[in-house]
Amino acid sequence: MQNISKTFYNYKEAKMGRSNFEYSFNTIERCNMCQCSDIKVIGRRLNTSHGWNPGKKVGIATTVVQCSNCGLIFSNPMPVPSSFKDHYEVDPKRYWNEEYFEVDENYFSMEIKKLQEFTNGAPGLKTLDIGAGLGKQMFALRKVGYDVYGFEPSQSFCTMARKKFNFEKERLHCSTIEDAEFPTEFFDFISFGAVLEHLYDPSASIVKALGWLKQGGIIHIEVPSSRWMISRLLNLSYKLRGKDYVSNISPMHVPYHLYEFDLRSFYEHGSANNYKLKDYSYYVCDTFLPKFIDPIARQIMSRTNTGMQLCVWLQKEG
Repeated sequence: MQNISKTFYNYKEAKMGRSNFEYSFNTIERCNMCQCSDIKVIGRRLNTSHGWNPGKKVGIATTVVQCSNCGLIFSNPMPVPSSFKDHYEVDPKRYWNEEYFEVDENYFSMEIKKLQEFTNGAPGLKTLDIGAGLGKQMFALRKVGYDVYGFEPSQSFCTMARKKFNFEKERLHCSTIEDAEFPTEFFDFISFGAVLEHLYDPSASIVKALGWLKQGGIIHIEVPSSRWMISRLLNLSYKLRGKDYVSNISPMHVPYHLYEFDLRSFYEHGSANNYKLKDYSYYVCDTFLPKFIDPIARQIMSRTNTGMQLCVWLQKEG
């Protein structure tokens, strides 16, 4: 587990129409992924989106740091809500954009093809979706014949997923990863799709998932990249205007990202936890740039591995 010092103060904040809730701010002494203590300050992050001129916004800021060894980005101190429900126990229609609820027949198809490549097309594999959200990944895996399981900590998300895709409670549990229980070496494939960046202890979460994974099994992880070019450019614009803000992570506002990861994070963590990095990709995703610049930016990000998302495939070693 990560090394966290004593809580030193709290504050209450109202978000998305909910009642006030309380944060504790915990000081981090070592990188969660590689345990390095050489952590450098890169700027500050408000409890609201920054925009072009964060200096004119009113809010509470936390310091953003980066591990000098593996490149992991996180806030220090780390804001921890008094309850997980403060962030995620909301109406799913208020958390996600409307188009997210549409079910694309090709959803997760690229990942399924990659999984089949790694497992030589073995049928009926047991799969686990950690942080299943609305259950779209489980649905896609079930369509091609996999034996699917999942868990989702938000009761509102879990309820909608069960109703939308007819998942039994035995297949889709409402649970946090800390409380989830499965047999040792039960699954062939486990996925953290856009989940690990929301977890306060990503290292321990990966290690726990490895215990549920068979020898030679595969873990798929998709996370925000600490190398994203647009974030770097925005940070540079702040610096040139004499502002000490950065655009990385969002620990106190939607989508509540606590970490951004570098490929080195998984190399370092894997060497200490009995897995190897089998494959990786960088996804460009949205650039949020004007249309006349967008195609050029996409080409640059694609060629330089500086897209928004990092996808890694890990394999448990014997």
